[in-house]
Amino acid sequence: MHNDYASFFIHKRKAAIDMEQIKISVRNLVEFILRSGDIDNRHGRAAPKEAMQEGSRIHRKIQRRMGASYQSEVPLKIELERERYTMILEGRADGLIVEEDDTAIDEIKGIYQDVNFLEKPVEVHLAQAKCYAYIYAVQQNLPEISVQMTYCNLDTEEIRRFRESYSFLEIQEWFERLIAAYEKWADFQYEAKIERNTSIAKLQFPFPYREGQRELAGDVYRTISRGKILFIQAPTGTGKTITTVFPAVKAVGEGLADKVFYLTAKTITRTVAKEAFDLLREQGYQGRVITITAKEKLCFCEEMDCNPVHCMYAKGHYDRVNDAVFHLLQRERDITREALLHQAEEFQVCPFELCLDVSLWVDDIICDYNYVFDPNVYLKRFFSEGTKGDYLFLVDEAHNLADRAREMYSAVLYKEDFLKFQKVMKVHSRKCAQLLGRCNKHLLELKRQCETYEVLDQIGDLVFDLIRLGSLMEEFFQKEINFPEKKEVQEFYLKLRHFLNMYERIDENYVIYTEHEVEKRFKLKLFCVNPAVNLQERLDKGKSTVFFSATLLPIQYYKKLLSAKEDNYAVYAKTVFEQRQHFLAVGTDVSSKYTRRTEREFGKIADYIYQAAKGKKGNYMVFFPSYKMMYQVWEKFLEINHALEEADCICQESGMTEQEREVFLGMFSENRAKTLIGFCVMGGIFAEGIDLKREALIGVFVVGTGLPQISNEREILKQFYQEREGAGFEYAFRYPGMNKVLQAAGRVIRTKEDRGVILLLDERFLEEGYQRLFPREWENLQQVRVSQVRRAVEEFWNGEWEG
Repeated sequence: MHNDYASFFIHKRKAAIDMEQIKISVRNLVEFILRSGDIDNRHGRAAPKEAMQEGSRIHRKIQRRMGASYQSEVPLKIELERERYTMILEGRADGLIVEEDDTAIDEIKGIYQDVNFLEKPVEVHLAQAKCYAYIYAVQQNLPEISVQMTYCNLDTEEIRRFRESYSFLEIQEWFERLIAAYEKWADFQYEAKIERNTSIAKLQFPFPYREGQRELAGDVYRTISRGKILFIQAPTGTGKTITTVFPAVKAVGEGLADKVFYLTAKTITRTVAKEAFDLLREQGYQGRVITITAKEKLCFCEEMDCNPVHCMYAKGHYDRVNDAVFHLLQRERDITREALLHQAEEFQVCPFELCLDVSLWVDDIICDYNYVFDPNVYLKRFFSEGTKGDYLFLVDEAHNLADRAREMYSAVLYKEDFLKFQKVMKVHSRKCAQLLGRCNKHLLELKRQCETYEVLDQIGDLVFDLIRLGSLMEEFFQKEINFPEKKEVQEFYLKLRHFLNMYERIDENYVIYTEHEVEKRFKLKLFCVNPAVNLQERLDKGKSTVFFSATLLPIQYYKKLLSAKEDNYAVYAKTVFEQRQHFLAVGTDVSSKYTRRTEREFGKIADYIYQAAKGKKGNYMVFFPSYKMMYQVWEKFLEINHALEEADCICQESGMTEQEREVFLGMFSENRAKTLIGFCVMGGIFAEGIDLKREALIGVFVVGTGLPQISNEREILKQFYQEREGAGFEYAFRYPGMNKVLQAAGRVIRTKEDRGVILLLDERFLEEGYQRLFPREWENLQQVRVSQVRRAVEEFWNGEWEG
């Protein structure tokens, strides 16, 4: 992909005579301008709001039933000239009915609410249809036009329609008032975009380029310009964050994209991303940047119960929030948590919803994977059904996304919950209780057929009753009934809805199975084994994606798990770190295999740790495959270490609080009197995302190959990929295990000045199957035995070892 760097940022601009365009969808316009009232979670999940993606199937079904006079999915667009820009309003009407005596726009909304409860159309739904009606009436020069609202219950498929006719003058006056209310927002977009792009044109890369950085920035820019997907294996030392952010921002300034989403799995990487944008800010970058903070960290209330009874900020929120957003955008370019809280308090609005609304108007959004990929959490403001944008997705620590996506797109129900809530609902709804009982019987039958776990071909009969149950529970929650277990029942209902929504996605990438869990609970799971298709659906909402990580090996494995496309790019970035900075060795006379986990072997591992740490006083971390094994070796090590006389030892504990984590890491200071050894778990909170530089950490010892624990689900994964790729063990065990090893090893050598020891304590690392997964930087692998390791480490630190 490498060409002359001078060509990277050349892009053909529009002729100067072209007016700037401000685009907005019909749906976003009406939902933004016309919203009012309270935030209220007391009713069903989707009442009366439209159920978005879940309704697409119903849309198609209704459209197919209509006659010859009905046209489906009609694209409509109108350009409104203003002094400085052209406002483009566009969307897609669900239906157009052209008859001899009348023309009507049909807007279809799938809802979970009983359609008979609707007395009239929801205002924003009707407004959406009226916008389409106005556009079509203008285009066809019609003196009058009708609007038909079609509501369909997603469970029962019962339909209710509302129809009304408007003269052209009526609908024109209404439309002009709507646009007038939006003009100040369009003015803001125009002015902010000009200011942003002018500042971007002056930006320079904030540091002298390291080796390979210029080429990598070019690869990112070229990928964006071509609208493609890029996978980057970016070892520590490549400066991957700024080297992806800088070309992405440049691409936005050149008109190749509109917005940057920087997606991460952990808080620490969100901080690093914000620091990269801050570097550009120091050069005069005028784009607006927001970090989306989790709801629980923004909420003013002790308990998140979002309704006007329990939260003063929920009451009248939508009446005030637009003013709060506009005022904040005028005042701030870095939208921090503190700025959001201050603004929410001043305008008496929900800080989390304010945060999400502000994100619509900023240029760069730093957030968790969930806000793009999770079907229950994704930002519907950007990614709802039928919408897409010129968005850039920068996916950091992308190795985490595969398992996260499997979790997002899988769904679980437990038999015991149906029995529990059947008893609860007997008092409040006989119909719900009866259906809960029927579903429980279905699950009981599946339980009788299951010994340990059972893969199922289909669960159609159960799903039919689950759909009916969902519909009844939705109706039930329309009533103002309060009882002690209501919150639990609502949470169960949301899980039921998620299960049904995921069932709609079932294809060859899913496995349906039942399992008797250790806790004696019986589980039914829709397991998304291969999340690539679901992830690609989200990626297609944007223009281009860059996946990057220091441990994206083997890259073909991640290309198959994270995208369904075949023409994606991949590069291996160069690191400035040199081989001589680390001593890398395999212990050839030790193993963490289950068959070798004996007191003798634990003693040998403890001796390895002791001898290696004796090679130089300093701070070390040891990573184990499990807490159990960590404690077993810990006990042996304490015997060797003579009751902590020669080295201080600390041990990671399960469920550590944020404060406890900080205390643990705070122990790794650079000026300690004695050696410090931290016992940790691979894949845990200290195995990635921490940055201990120079003398804060001089060695990492990795015990074992990181293989995930054997389980029924791992066996399903193994069988799936054995049939699909002929590599069941690799996909289910070796690749995820090796990723944990690489992440743990990456805790040492964080800067060009660092030196350190990486010790791999398992003879299996000598096997070809593991060595071909080693990064290029591990070419200088040594072999040691426990009797040799201390001397080898001393030679490294004394400069007698050249690497």
